[in-house]
Amino acid sequence: MIIYDRLWEQMKKKGISRYKMIKVFGFSSGQLDRLRKNENVSTFTLNRLCEFLDCTLNDIVEFKK
Repeated sequence: MIIYDRLWEQMKKKGISRYKMIKVFGFSSGQLDRLRKNENVSTFTLNRLCEFLDCTLNDIVEFKK
């Protein structure tokens, strides 16, 4: 299972709120809700998150068995 707890840690560390992700970076509230619920998101979305947060995929996702 892929979980996104690291994403929220990165956002907090960089001072980026969910509001800013929606208003400034153009993410939909639905996308952020899917991430919050650890549901499926596209690789395009993951790539955009890494670009905006200036991090790698390992910084925002974790695979748990």
